[in-house]
Amino acid sequence: MTDQARGLVITLLGILFVVPDSLFVRLIDAPALTIAFWRLLLAGGAISLGILVMQGTGPFRAVLRMGRYGAVYMIGTGFSGVLFVMAISLTSVANAVFILASLPIFATIYSRIFLAEPISRRMLVTIAVVLVGIAIIAYGSGETAHASLAGDLLALAVSALFAAGLTAARHARAVSMVPGVGMAYLIVACLIAPFAHPLDMPVSQAPLVLAHGGVIVLSSIFLALGPRYITSAEVGLLVLLESVLAPVLVWVVIGEDPGAYALLGGALVIVALFISNMIVLLRRGPNSGPIRS
Repeated sequence: MTDQARGLVITLLGILFVVPDSLFVRLIDAPALTIAFWRLLLAGGAISLGILVMQGTGPFRAVLRMGRYGAVYMIGTGFSGVLFVMAISLTSVANAVFILASLPIFATIYSRIFLAEPISRRMLVTIAVVLVGIAIIAYGSGETAHASLAGDLLALAVSALFAAGLTAARHARAVSMVPGVGMAYLIVACLIAPFAHPLDMPVSQAPLVLAHGGVIVLSSIFLALGPRYITSAEVGLLVLLESVLAPVLVWVVIGEDPGAYALLGGALVIVALFISNMIVLLRRGPNSGPIRS
């Protein structure tokens, strides 16, 4: 198996494991902060313990040696995990995941500001179309069940935070960021613990909570490893699968209708990003190099 094929398979597995994330948030009967606490604690603890057993403390020290870039990565990863749960609790799953698909737009803007990378005409058009799509989603929040503008804004904040983390990680491409994910989750879990009341979680919810933590562990590991072997355009195309599959899964399992505005705005976002990434792939050809994240 070539590095590209390996990267595609690993990244695809990460996407498939993250698809049920929003469904678990819907199914677990507990306040958003309580769900976020256990989500981060279980996933962060499992990832960190696994690395300690297999590799010792070296990988953690490597992330910490990144300095402010490592700190930005962990802040973006950790706090986006909390805000994601809060966003899902306040707005529809469709609204949240369609808005989260805007992550490449924030990454492009950050790369222009902090890495002095030019924004191509293709990306300017993509940004414009994505903004129109998000505006349509937000406009329809007042008329769609389970949706709200507050939740939409939180989803946008998740996209912005996580994009900042990924941009910071590009400064140390040779360093595996899996230990950073574990540390970020544990630190943020400790920070929100006084407000989350984790012991109030009903025992009957334990199977769902454990399963939720399990899919987050697997998705976090695969999504930290897979994109190191493929291009950012390929990653972007695979990530769009989550935006399509997550609302469908929630619709099928619990009957949450995404609403016409979310479908229209989401379609604009996904189509714009799909075309943009396809243009990049066609221009670079099959031998384009991997990215490191």
